[in-house]
Amino acid sequence: MSASRIQQITILGATGSIGASTLDVISRHPDRFAVFAVTAHRQTERMAEICVRHSPRYAVMVDAQAARELTLSLKRAGCKTEVLAGTTALDAVASHDDVDAVMAAIVGAAGLNPTLAAAHAGKKILLANKEALVLSGQLFMDAVAACGARLLPIDSEHNAVFQSLPPDYGRQPTACGVRRILLTASGGPFRDTPLDALESVTPEQACAHPNWVMGRKISVDSATMMNKGLEVIEAHWLFGAPASLIEVVVHPQSVIHSMVDYVDGSVVAQLGNPDMRTPIAHALAWPQRIEAGVRPLDLFEIARLTFERPDFTRFPCLALAYEALRLGGSAPAVLNAANEEAVAAFLDGVLGFRRIAEVISATMERTGQLAVDSVDAVLDADRHARRIAREEIHSRRRY
Repeated sequence: MSASRIQQITILGATGSIGASTLDVISRHPDRFAVFAVTAHRQTERMAEICVRHSPRYAVMVDAQAARELTLSLKRAGCKTEVLAGTTALDAVASHDDVDAVMAAIVGAAGLNPTLAAAHAGKKILLANKEALVLSGQLFMDAVAACGARLLPIDSEHNAVFQSLPPDYGRQPTACGVRRILLTASGGPFRDTPLDALESVTPEQACAHPNWVMGRKISVDSATMMNKGLEVIEAHWLFGAPASLIEVVVHPQSVIHSMVDYVDGSVVAQLGNPDMRTPIAHALAWPQRIEAGVRPLDLFEIARLTFERPDFTRFPCLALAYEALRLGGSAPAVLNAANEEAVAAFLDGVLGFRRIAEVISATMERTGQLAVDSVDAVLDADRHARRIAREEIHSRRRY
């Protein structure tokens, strides 16, 4: 691809926080990038604004009624973006011949199929969707390798690890002298909260992250540290590292986004202000660097950086994620499905904050190991785990 050619970008999950940050970075570099397609579930008002401003060729709404509403809205606005509907349209815009790169930012299992479609089409994939690796890590990495796709992590932690590894790193940590991958975690809003006070945590409190602006589901995952647990599983697949080589470090300032510890005693770290536009810009322009609109890091303003070991009693979801990674097979998919159901119930006010981990643990125990040798098998395990998780939630309902 020539440096002067404008890259066509599909954004899966354009109305979320990652989508918004991606659109912001793209808009700063119209000579390098253009929006080919944007997708959403049913947020028609926001999608209409995006289409009018960025003029993508396609807009996909998963919900059919939302697609009809968006079509009418864009017609009134004189916008020529073509509106498509349904999940098959997600796959189509992720694998389209004219697409150079795909931002995979759909939250949850719904993002699995279109992200896999991008991999099978050999696209450059900017991976912000955890579930593609958590649910189907081996299947996904096999597709990337077999079809010549390029995988670039967007999570700030994995992007930091990517930047801290040697350029010729081939998912072989020992061969490259890597002793440990150190994933940093802020500790969320309840790092110092007395344990008994966690019983009365509200959704609003759980969503008030001290450093990052994120969606509600991922904010709760950060509060339970399940988000970090899912990132441990992701790191295993992205970097070929076993659980024993991946360590979580609580770093409240969220300035060091992750580190790589080498056998010669060196620790290479990536630092920056907590702004997702940094990893997005890095992945969009890789291996070059571009301006992202991010405020430069002022080390004098920060003054000090602190580190703590994670408390697995306070954060049982993190321990469950390590267990799922060690078990392998369907365990990570079950973990993810049970967590999604439990977090949704918490946000709806029917499940207590500390019951989230209980639901996940019980679901993993009841589900056992299932075969996950195909995408259909992964989705079957996901559905089975959700059914059991809903039963466990019902037995723990607040009313």
